[in-house]
Amino acid sequence: MTDSAIAITNLIYRYAELIDGGDLDGVGKLFEHGHIYAVENGPPETVFAGHAAVRGMYEALVRIYDDGTPKTKHHTTNVQLDIDDDRETARATSYYSVTQATPELPLQIIVTGHYKDTFRRIDGVWRFDSRTMFIDQIGDLSHHLKIDPGA
Repeated sequence: MTDSAIAITNLIYRYAELIDGGDLDGVGKLFEHGHIYAVENGPPETVFAGHAAVRGMYEALVRIYDDGTPKTKHHTTNVQLDIDDDRETARATSYYSVTQATPELPLQIIVTGHYKDTFRRIDGVWRFDSRTMFIDQIGDLSHHLKIDPGA
């Protein structure tokens, strides 16, 4: 695996580590040079660009418990990379599944899906350029989200 591939893969995994740790500001910082598309080709209100907007989106959506975490584990797999070192850009796709356990909710998978990511190397450091999130299967999200995704 090349240095670029390792750096990009670690960035993908860092997202999961930060969100599961309840560090929504850290998640926002991952996108300080990029944006999240909550819906592919969605309206402007589903695009969150930059640190503050991404952090704000997660603060509005994700339930944080007394221990400072959402009590989740994001499992990211099947990472496939397409890196253009000359252009300092890259693309990746990956699968995710999210498990959660709370005092009221037994351990279970609450959602599965996949990501389509783009990256740029800025001043020698790989950064997220964009992430589009796709939900493939939905379980009980009532203990994870502050909103009803079906509404």
